[in-house]
Amino acid sequence: MLSISPTYLLYYVPLLVAISLVYGATRHEDMRLVLRHAVYTAYWITAFMGVIFLIIWLMGLFV
Repeated sequence: MLSISPTYLLYYVPLLVAISLVYGATRHEDMRLVLRHAVYTAYWITAFMGVIFLIIWLMGLFV
């Protein structure tokens, strides 16, 4: 059972957008490249956090 409210996930979206755009802007100057890099970074961060979530969730089931 989750001990945290799912509404806290709403903080994830603006934080993800801000981090991805800033990281993309530090790598490129062209806006298309910044946006492309930001989308890739957002995907990478989301996938990484999903894997960490699954590992912790599975550990909670078996422990």
